[in-house]
Amino acid sequence: MGTRQDAAFEMVLALHRLLRSLRRASPTGGLQPTQLIVLSMLTEAGPSRIGVVADRVPCSQPTATSVVAELETLGLVRREPDPTDGRATRVAVTEEGVSALRGVAHGEAEVLLERLGTLSDEEAARVLAAAPLLRLLADAGR
Repeated sequence: MGTRQDAAFEMVLALHRLLRSLRRASPTGGLQPTQLIVLSMLTEAGPSRIGVVADRVPCSQPTATSVVAELETLGLVRREPDPTDGRATRVAVTEEGVSALRGVAHGEAEVLLERLGTLSDEEAARVLAAAPLLRLLADAGR
């Protein structure tokens, strides 16, 4: 693994595996991965039209509509009029939705902390020090 491209590829694979394993090992409150992604996106971006949700997830518009309908039934999101277009609606996360998302994230963080305990103090510190840089990279795509 000599090139930066190889290292980036390996990091992407490792991040996907880590996130999947954290989700499997922690309680999700019965929420599916796409539902969690939609809740997270709405929490960060604020109220959005279904088309924007579909673009950002990414998924098809029918899938976004279905996921939003499920979340609405659970009381985790609500529809509201779009202030810029009276014919359109936006989807907004509710306080219950924010709480559900935080609960899942806290559960995953607890599992991560347990796993960090298997590393040396220096290795754990290096992993945790990467968080702000990973956030910058995630935000660079907006």
